[in-house]
Amino acid sequence: MDGICTESVNGGRDVWSSSNSSASTADHLVVMVNGILGSAADWKFAADQLVRTIPDKLIVHCSERNVSKLTLDGVDVMGERLAEEILEVIRQKPEVRKISFIAHSVGGLVARYTIGRLYRHPRRENSEIESVGAQDEDSRGTISGLEAMNFITVATPHLGSRGNKQVPFLFGVPFFERAACIVIHLIFRRTGRHLFLNDNDEGQPPLLQRMVDDYGDLYFMSALRAFGRRVVYSNVGYDHIVGWRTSSIRRNCELPKWEDSVSEKYPHIVYEEQSKGNDAEEGEQVSIGDDGSDTLEEELVAGLSRVSWEKVDVSFHSSKRRFAAHSLIQVVVLCKPVLMLNS
Repeated sequence: MDGICTESVNGGRDVWSSSNSSASTADHLVVMVNGILGSAADWKFAADQLVRTIPDKLIVHCSERNVSKLTLDGVDVMGERLAEEILEVIRQKPEVRKISFIAHSVGGLVARYTIGRLYRHPRRENSEIESVGAQDEDSRGTISGLEAMNFITVATPHLGSRGNKQVPFLFGVPFFERAACIVIHLIFRRTGRHLFLNDNDEGQPPLLQRMVDDYGDLYFMSALRAFGRRVVYSNVGYDHIVGWRTSSIRRNCELPKWEDSVSEKYPHIVYEEQSKGNDAEEGEQVSIGDDGSDTLEEELVAGLSRVSWEKVDVSFHSSKRRFAAHSLIQVVVLCKPVLMLNS
């Protein structure tokens, strides 16, 4: 392929610029993660475009350790597989110094689990106790020794799928939503239980609830904080699988009013927001009303809001393919500069 080199690695697909006939000048690993019932092919176009746009700097690895029915095994099982896959890639490419993630749908939850497994605490020459709020460069850890650059999710159900209108094709009908919570494991097996927060492994809290903090030897929030940039892309409508609230990590009252587009250059992007991390949210009491949220969902919102996020809201309302919004949004990620290359 013109200007592009590809190689199959550990069941996945590596892509890099061929201007120097090798990946030796590229030191930034970008891991692309597919969603439920997906494969590495889902990111093929995006991977090729990324290395063309940013030549000689990126090695894009399209993961294929979790494909097809393997995506039904649970977020944790998939996360462990992805962690092993990334470690193998790093061993084979010792020139890599930086890492970023771009993940679609459930793949975003898998990526969050994976970074929690691969997180390494920063080495310190002294044993001074760090204050809880310190988040300067020196206090950030790494992802398996690599500098954490960008963590980007696309239509990912960060708050799960059990709340009101979190799965739009259920039409917000309480009966359908309650029924889905009961039978989801019959269709999507263990992954379905994780999405609807009704898993109960050995009496532990639901996995998504555990993932809004450091839990045991899994450093979920420390790993998220390590990234220089965190971004969520969300569909404001026509995504019948993942609702706007859960993919944008917002409460109902925080969903913004949006215009047809932010600019002519990016016609499908209708709203952008830079939310600041708020550690105080962890202890705040938030009233739970009839807005479709519940106490567990509130805990997830508050937990994830302790770090800053760039929020990019997307609409395909004027597109003939708007009913495929859940997949189309992967292309929007490439519409504007997507990666921070330097810390």
